[in-house]
Amino acid sequence: MDLTLIWKTVLIGVVEGLTEFLPVSSTGHIILAEELLQFQGPPGKVFEIVIQLGAILAVCFLYRQKLWTTAAGVVRREKPALRFAATIIVAFLPAAIVGVAAHKYIKTVLFNPWVVAVALIVGGIAILVIERFAQRPRMKTVDEVDLKTAFLIGLCQCLAMVPGVSRAGATIMGARVFRVDRAAAAEFSFFLAIPTMIGASVYDLYKNWSVLSWDHGAVIALGFVVAFITAAVVVGTVVRFISRHGFAVFAWYRIIVGGLALAFLLLR
Repeated sequence: MDLTLIWKTVLIGVVEGLTEFLPVSSTGHIILAEELLQFQGPPGKVFEIVIQLGAILAVCFLYRQKLWTTAAGVVRREKPALRFAATIIVAFLPAAIVGVAAHKYIKTVLFNPWVVAVALIVGGIAILVIERFAQRPRMKTVDEVDLKTAFLIGLCQCLAMVPGVSRAGATIMGARVFRVDRAAAAEFSFFLAIPTMIGASVYDLYKNWSVLSWDHGAVIALGFVVAFITAAVVVGTVVRFISRHGFAVFAWYRIIVGGLALAFLLLR
């Protein structure tokens, strides 16, 4: 593995870990980063799938106590655990159904830098509007999110199938519209990411099994480790940050990056 490939792999792993749980679109950033760096990773979709799993496992590690408590509570049929598990399942189902139905169209038509650039800008404007007009929250923790709100957040997550919209952005901003506190909205988005991203990764593996290749194992492993470590650092930091400062900084970041991407694509 040459030095150029190493630093490109590290950079893309960092991009994945940084952006997976922020309202800025990790998929969009990966598409733009690979385009900008002219990254030629392993054939097939293995690299992208594995680094996403690295970021998801970081959340599982950080929230292992909550996940374990919920799993044990479900086995013992404790109401709080059953209720929390039910909200995550209900929120997950809309994207699961739409994702399976529209998978081919999404991958073949929407996955391009132009769509990403426009979606980043539009999403940034939407965040500014929602932050400006969001009502006072009535749900302060993830355990207070009810089934109706969970389902509505799940519908919002479907918007994230357009690359550049951001899964985290759609779910967090959807939660804010339905009066969930900022920190609770972010944490609910993290928990919802676990079944969503694992499900999407497994489905991608199934659909692309015939063209997958585990060649360049060192590149794949390096990307996984970098994404895991970066996401582990980011998740705790982002909850503290948004509790104090809100989401406006991410909105302006999206608008700037989307604008630069459009300029780059036009000039190229």
